[in-house]
Amino acid sequence: MSVDVALQLINRELDEYLGGIQGEFDADTRFAITWFEQNGLKAGDYGTANNIATARGISVESVKHAGIVESAAGKVRILKRDEMDADWEPDADGHLTVWECCQHLVRLHEKYGIGYEAAVMLKRFGPKADDVRDLAYVLHKVCEKRGDAKEATAYNALIADWTDLTREAATAPLTNRSGQMRFEV
Repeated sequence: MSVDVALQLINRELDEYLGGIQGEFDADTRFAITWFEQNGLKAGDYGTANNIATARGISVESVKHAGIVESAAGKVRILKRDEMDADWEPDADGHLTVWECCQHLVRLHEKYGIGYEAAVMLKRFGPKADDVRDLAYVLHKVCEKRGDAKEATAYNALIADWTDLTREAATAPLTNRSGQMRFEV
């Protein structure tokens, strides 16, 4: 076993031990959680980001490709929800992450509440939906520790409405933004 592989395994186990469910998320999401804990939505050094990514068996480019971060001029930062692609389609995303799913769902929930848009998006996540809820819990706790009431409130609102939102999602048709029926998630 190479040193890189050993470090990846150690960091995955450490994430799981320290963060409970964090070890169950995809590597890009685990990177984003760690980066968010350390920097919030502010820019930080590329070298630090590279170390965090390498420890999870990915690269900063992977996280950038996933649509989670912006990386330029030796700095990295997590994209705010309103900076993410508003036309994003989870079933068309070849690099789908729980982080993206959660951020897009929070954005829709903030805008529409327990409405059609958020319900359809949740339904389109399929088996990732439970991971999205779990990530919202994790991010709520991170925001509380950081004293970021605005972000904590957004995640808490989604968590509070989760039961009603899943009920709405269960009866919502699978459509894309243009209203075409979708049968695959």
